[in-house]
Amino acid sequence: MLRYLAPIIVFAIMIPVFLIGLNRDPTELPSPYIGKTGPQFELPRLLDAQQTVGSADYAGNIALINVWATWCVGCRQEHGFLLKLAAKNDLSIYGINWRDRREDAVSWLDQLGNPYVASGFDADGRVGIDWGVYGAPETFLIDADGTVLYKHISPLNQAVWDEEFVPRIQAARGESR
Repeated sequence: MLRYLAPIIVFAIMIPVFLIGLNRDPTELPSPYIGKTGPQFELPRLLDAQQTVGSADYAGNIALINVWATWCVGCRQEHGFLLKLAAKNDLSIYGINWRDRREDAVSWLDQLGNPYVASGFDADGRVGIDWGVYGAPETFLIDADGTVLYKHISPLNQAVWDEEFVPRIQAARGESR
């Protein structure tokens, strides 16, 4: 009798789990750093391996950390928007080139333009793992004190920027909408 009831009990336990999962936005993977200080890091710069870039470079400023790679289709989709943001010179964008080949990444920036103040080269993905990166592109909004204000997974575009980033940036700057 128990062997017939066991599958029914297991299925009954799984129903609430499935229902909770159906109500979640699949593009939102929470970051354990939201509202907390982001991981400290230092990487060799993509364009000059003799220099480094890391969390100390954006300390004291509101900044974006954009995790990208040349093999990432979404990164190509958002690249034009990042160039547009960089041209406004309103906020520094730092890149983390993630699990890529240096030659490919340098060529990408030469061909498509470089929106980054600096981009770190994370060949083995160690820093990405520290940040909780699931895939590229992922963009983190960092407050002047190093607090992660927001994490966006998928390509950035104007609508996402206006809805998710602008209000948080204004709040971080003490501006009203």
